[in-house]
Amino acid sequence: MRSVGLLGCGLIGHKRGVSALNCGNQILGCFDVNPVAAGRASSVFNCKAFDSAAALLLDRSIDLVVVATYHNSLKGLVIKALEAGKHVLVEKPAAVSLSEIDDLINVEKRASGRVKVGFNYRFHPSIIKAKELLDSGVIGKVIWIRGHHGHGGRVGYDQEWRCKREVSGGGELIDQGSHLIDLAGMFAGKLELKYSNLSAKYWPIEVEDNCFLALESVNSATVWLHASWTEWKNNFSFEITGETGKLQIEGFGGSYGTERLSLYKMSEKMGPPETCSWEFPQPDESWNREFEHFLLCIESGQNFNGGLGEAREVWRVIDKAYSSRESLKG
Repeated sequence: MRSVGLLGCGLIGHKRGVSALNCGNQILGCFDVNPVAAGRASSVFNCKAFDSAAALLLDRSIDLVVVATYHNSLKGLVIKALEAGKHVLVEKPAAVSLSEIDDLINVEKRASGRVKVGFNYRFHPSIIKAKELLDSGVIGKVIWIRGHHGHGGRVGYDQEWRCKREVSGGGELIDQGSHLIDLAGMFAGKLELKYSNLSAKYWPIEVEDNCFLALESVNSATVWLHASWTEWKNNFSFEITGETGKLQIEGFGGSYGTERLSLYKMSEKMGPPETCSWEFPQPDESWNREFEHFLLCIESGQNFNGGLGEAREVWRVIDKAYSSRESLKG
C-alpha cells in the first residue's frame, strides 16, 4: 500500500484519487488552489487538506503524488515532487512545451522518484486487445492509421481554462489530440508531422478548437488524425489498417458509445473479409489499470507504458504543429 497526495482536486484529480483507493492505497492529503475543491476532496477521501502544494510535498509520510492541475503548473509541481523524493503520476500532457518535457526528463534522471504520464487511453480494453492482435501479426505491417476524436464542449466552454493559452498551453491539439498522437505512435512507431491545420472553427477563442494532422511513421505508415471541440455527438474512432487486415475501434463508453473492437481479416480472394468483433460494455476501468501499472513499475523497476519518453514523442509533433502555425501567420 502506498500513501498518496493529490495536487489538483478537479474532475481528473478526483478520478485519479478514486483509482488510487481502488488499487488499495491510502490518500493522506490533497491541495487545490480552489479551497472549495480541496475541501470537497478532503471530505470524499477522508484526508487532510493542505494549505499549499509545498506543505503537502514536505510531508514525509506521502511517497506518491498525483499531479492533475492546470497545464501551466504541471512541470513546476512535478519537479518539486521529484526533489522531495516522491514518485509522480502527472496528467497528460505533463507540460506546455517540448522544452519543458526535456527539463522533466533531465530532473527525473537525477531523482530517486519516477514519473508516469497519464495516458489512460493506452489501458482501455479495446486498445490492449488491438495491440495484442497487431503484435501477433494478424493484420501484417501497418500501412495507415485514421483517428477521429471529439466532443462539442458546453455552454460557456470558451470561458474555461482550456481555452486560455497561457494556462492550457494550447487547445484541442493538446486536449484530445495528444491522446490520438500517442496511440498512433504506439501502433505505428515514431511519427513525423507532414501537415497540420489548426483553427478555431466555432468557439471565439485564442486556441484551436479543431486540429487536422497528417503524419508519417518511421515504418512508412500514413497517419491522419482529427480532434475536434465541434463534434456535437461525442465520438471516438481509431482504425489501423495493415497489409492483410484491419483493426477498428469505435466508442470509449459513456456518451462516446459502447466500446467495440472489430478485426477485418483479408481473405485470399479479397472481397468481404472475415470479421470478428469484441464489445466492452463494462464501466471504464482504464484509470484503475493505469494506476495498477504505475504501482507495479515502481515496485519492479520496469519501464512505464506511457512515461516521459512517450510524452516527449507526443510533444515533438505538437511543437512542430504549433511552430508551423506561427510561421504561417508570420
